[in-house]
Amino acid sequence: QVQLVESGGGLVPAGGSLRLSCSASGRTFSSYTMGWFRQSPGKEREFVAAIRWNGDIYYLDSVKGRLTISRDNDKNTVNLQINSLKLEDTAVYYCAAQLGTATATQVRGYDFWGQGTQVTVSS
Repeated sequence: QVQLVESGGGLVPAGGSLRLSCSASGRTFSSYTMGWFRQSPGKEREFVAAIRWNGDIYYLDSVKGRLTISRDNDKNTVNLQINSLKLEDTAVYYCAAQLGTATATQVRGYDFWGQGTQVTVSS
C-alpha cells in the first residue's frame, strides 16, 4: 500500500505560479512512476505530467512549457511547478503512483491516488 499526500494548492491570480508537492510512503519510491492529474467539475480526470523511475518525463501537450515535474527520491516526493497560471488550470490536482510499467499518461495506469489539492486561478 502506498499513501500519497498532496500539498501546495490554493488561490492564485492568473499569470502567477504555484508549486504542488506530493509525499509518498513506501521504501521503493525510486522505482515508482509518479504522475499528476487534474479534474474540473463536470469533466473527466485529465493527465497533466508524469515522471518515470528512469527520469523519462511526459506532459500534456497543452501545458508544455508552463509545467515542470520533478522528483526527489531521498525525500519520497514529487513536485509540479506551474507557471503562467490560466483560468483553465483551475481544478483539483491529484498525485498518483504506478508500481509497474503501464502507461504513464492514463488514469488506468496508476495503482494509488492521493486525495487531491484544489488549485483555483482567479482573474
